[in-house]
Amino acid sequence: MKRKHFIALSLAAFVTACTASNSNQKDTPKVTLTVSVAASVQDAMKAIQPIYQTANPNIDIVYNFGSSGSLQQQIEQGAPTDIFISAAPKQMNALQQKDLILTETRKNLLENQVVLVTPKDFKETLTFETLGNANLDKIALGEPTSVPAGQYAKEVLTSLKSFDKLTSKLVFAKDVRQVLFYVETGNVDAGIVYGTDAKISDKVKIAATAPEGSHAPIVYPVAVVKDSKNPEEAMKFVDFLLSDQGKKVFEEYGFTIPNN
Repeated sequence: MKRKHFIALSLAAFVTACTASNSNQKDTPKVTLTVSVAASVQDAMKAIQPIYQTANPNIDIVYNFGSSGSLQQQIEQGAPTDIFISAAPKQMNALQQKDLILTETRKNLLENQVVLVTPKDFKETLTFETLGNANLDKIALGEPTSVPAGQYAKEVLTSLKSFDKLTSKLVFAKDVRQVLFYVETGNVDAGIVYGTDAKISDKVKIAATAPEGSHAPIVYPVAVVKDSKNPEEAMKFVDFLLSDQGKKVFEEYGFTIPNN
């Protein structure tokens, strides 16, 4: 009778332990990671979100897309952010100088190209070299001071000595996706975007790729923000972006992977 009583108590304890374990899993609080991302990476990041959340059900990924300059300013002003992905080192450097990122978490995540795009039905042949003399009314690019794609575009045009010639025709956009939209809708004759932006649109065509050496290398750094409330979880997500699985998604969207 004592043995039966002992077994019954053991089974009861086991069931209680299992129930408590299952309850703990269910009760594990969800962690929300806010990731501020340069607009040109949004499609790849949206594709990565369900992959990561399926493997990590207690993590919610919330994206904040925009120009790298505006995202930098938001972080400087204290906007809750766990991870920052910039389309250029300039904005990340500014945050690092102000001690607003965890420097040891900073990595070069992606690389890209600068391309000249026109609406799909545009008939003329355009190159960056002939842009200054082309018969065009409007050319869109990102605002060079806050939009890295605009910064690179200005570098290309300046290197070809055509930026000043084109000033009256330039339409500045708040981010690279707005440039793409202007071209898609025919509001401008041409635009300067990243190769990855051109790839996702069936309403534009690539007229030319920027000449080699005409702009600084296009590097997208990533880092955990110093004020992150969840730095460990944030670093795990960064590690995933840098993993073979993350790289595969980025490559599918036309990005190239730098050697860190």
